[in-house]
Formats: sequence, structure tokens, C-alpha cells
Amino acid sequence: MEAVTVSSGTSATQPDHGDWKFQADALHARYVTVRRLSSRLCEPLAAEDYVIQSMPEASPVKWHLAHTSWFFETFVLAPFLQGYRPFHPYYQFLFNSYYEAVGPRWARPRRGLLSRPTVSEISNYRCWLDQEVARLLERADRELMRRVGPILTLGLHHEQQHQELILTDLKHAWSANPICPVYRAPELLNSPPIEPARWLHFSSRLAWVGHRGGGFAFDNESPRHRVFLEDFELGSRLVTVGDYLNFIHDDGYHRPELWLSDGWATCQSHGWEAPLYWSRADGRADNKDTREDNQWMAFTLGGRLPLALGEPVCHLSYYEADAYARWAGARLPSEMEWECAAEPTPLAGSFLESEHFHPSAAVAPEDRGPLQQLHGEVWQWTASPYVAYPGYRPIAGALGEYNGKFMCNQMVLRGSSCVTARSHARHTYRNFFPAEARWQFSGLRLARDCA
Repeated sequence: MEAVTVSSGTSATQPDHGDWKFQADALHARYVTVRRLSSRLCEPLAAEDYVIQSMPEASPVKWHLAHTSWFFETFVLAPFLQGYRPFHPYYQFLFNSYYEAVGPRWARPRRGLLSRPTVSEISNYRCWLDQEVARLLERADRELMRRVGPILTLGLHHEQQHQELILTDLKHAWSANPICPVYRAPELLNSPPIEPARWLHFSSRLAWVGHRGGGFAFDNESPRHRVFLEDFELGSRLVTVGDYLNFIHDDGYHRPELWLSDGWATCQSHGWEAPLYWSRADGRADNKDTREDNQWMAFTLGGRLPLALGEPVCHLSYYEADAYARWAGARLPSEMEWECAAEPTPLAGSFLESEHFHPSAAVAPEDRGPLQQLHGEVWQWTASPYVAYPGYRPIAGALGEYNGKFMCNQMVLRGSSCVTARSHARHTYRNFFPAEARWQFSGLRLARDCA
């Protein structure tokens, strides 16, 4: 199901600024910007790249492009555009993701079998959809904007989620190709000195968490409520590749005492020896007698590259993050600790718009504040299971399926990644994945209790 790979929810109600026509124009401008970015992400691709599906949890690029359009067609055009007629009679079945209330759907593991409709036909579908949305907004009055504005805004954030998935799913597919395709040639960035990690203290308090209102948020970020936090400490930066290599060199993948029981079983069954996309430079799959850092390579969207020791380690499962934290004599933060620590910190980092598509090393603390890399590098695993906030109620209707029914057997990640759109990130965002998931840009920050 789609929601095991992305965070989900519903949109906040937009405030009425007294000028609904201005709101309609502004919303359409944002719509155009988001949709164009999806098209831009596809510019380096050939037709063959659009249809490949490397595992059931991932989807082909073509499906992502069609599904995001299906969302607007189903939840915006069908109920709100007078005289609406579907673009194609089969698209509702082919591109529904998990909405039981909408009707039956094509099985997720079989999306890669859909060679038809073609890439060109999906492009036509998107163009038609964009024209119809523009027509709807041109004719909108105050009441229609009140009703359709929040849903259209939700659809845009939904498309931004799929922009991230286009890149993560494509990376997973290309990683299996021995010629190591390059999505975008890597930038030659100056590597800053590796910043020593510091422990930052946060005092115990009764704190507010959750979305404040006054802008977009998914419904799983609400209601805002109070929590009590004991004194705790957070690492000033993310755990780096160099840090994680020390865990590997200390036989971290072969010491069951460091792992949760399910994590150890998963590690053994999959033969994990390193983060996803790491491999030996000589082609060997194991890490025996590997003590030299330059013997490791990583597959990236810029091709297969040597490891950069100062970059945040990524493509870790929750199990690996938890094992590393235990090895380091620390733990993972709770999502409440993370949010309360992050709240006063401005959003900064290497987001999707920078087109770097890879996490960046931490910069000097004076440039970004004492708590670094909260956003725009890797999603950060927390110790919190994905459950509803106190008082949470899903909204009525099909859109209520967007979130609430997936609050089981998943762990929360916070922050955002290098393939998250800047306008999609916020401190209250609750991403969530199964504990064994590794193909997203996921890493970790350490926490510990105060003595």
C-alpha cells in the first residue's frame, strides 16, 4: 500500500483572506509550479525507465505520474466540475492506490506490468488534467474555493510525496543494473572538515507538540497536545558514514546483542552487511577483512561513488539505526523529543530544489546553529511507533483512508531528506515506514538520557 512508503493525512482548512479570486489564482500558480517540477524530474529519463518496478514496495515512474493525476481527477474534478467526464474508463481502476471507498484497483506488485497506457498517453492525461483544473479554478466562486481549496492543496502535497518516491524508487531500480546508470552527474562539492558530534542538553518540561494551525498539515500531525519530557540530550549532527564504518568494523552486523530480536532475524535472513547500496570496491559482497574505508563504494543517483566519510549515513532500516545507537551507548530520540528540540530552528538543508539528490556533510555550527541537519539531508528514525495523537479522528469519506488506517506496525521518522521539496517540509511532519524499510533516504541522530 502506498501509505507504508510515505506519510499521509489531510489538509488544514485554508483561511479566508476575503479575496477568493486571489486565492484561486495563487493556488493555480502553486499547482503549476508543483506539476512542472514532476515533469522536470523526468527529463533525464528514457521511455524504458518509466515502467520498471524493482520490488512490490516501489512503483514505476509512469505510475507515480498517473496516480497523482488520478488523485486530482477523483477528488477534485469529479465532485466539483460540472459536466465532468472521465478521461479514460480504466484509469480509475489502474491508478487507484489503496482507497477502498473509491473502488477496486490494480494490484500494487503488478504495476510494472502495465506497459500500456504508454508514457505518451500518461503525458496527455496529465496535460488534460491540468487544463481541467485550470478551467475549474477560473470558474470558481467563494463557496467552491472554500470546499475545493483544501483538497487541491492536499493533492499538491500528495504530488510532492510522489516526487520524492519517483527518485527513491528509480534509485532502487537502477541500483540493480550493473552499468550503474547516472540520473544526474554529481556536483563536485568541497568537503568541509567533519564536525565533531556534540551532545546538546534539553531540560525536562511540559511541552506542546503537533501542528499549530494556520497552514497546511496532514491530519496525523494533529491535534496539538501536551507531553512531558524528561531531561535528554541530542547529537548536534547526524551520524556520518565515517561513524557508521566504525560500527561495521566492530562487527556490528554480527553481534546479536546489539539488535532487537526481529531486527536480528531480518538482518540474518537478508544477509545485511552494510547499508543499502554499499558494496565492496572489488565487487565482494561481504565485509570480512575490510578495514580500509576506501574499499567501500555506494550507488547514488550520480552513479557508483566512493564513500564520503563526512556525509550522513543513509538507507538504513530502523533495525540498523537502533542497533547502531545501542552500539554507541545511546538510543534513538522519541518523535516528541525531536520535535520539541527542532521547533525553534529554521528549516535549512539540501532540499529537492537544490538538485543535489544526495545528503550533504554538516557545515560549521555558527552557520546553522547548534542543532544541525534537521532537514534536507536524510529522514531520521525515531524510537516512536506510528500511532494516533490523543483525540485524533480521521475525516469522513474516502479521504479519511489517507492516513488513519495505517497506524500499525510502522515507526516514525522526522525531518526531511535531500529529495524532499522545501515547501513540503516542516517540524511537525510525521513520516512513517516499516522497521525493515531501507530504500528511502533514512538515517539517524543519536539521543541519550541525562545521568
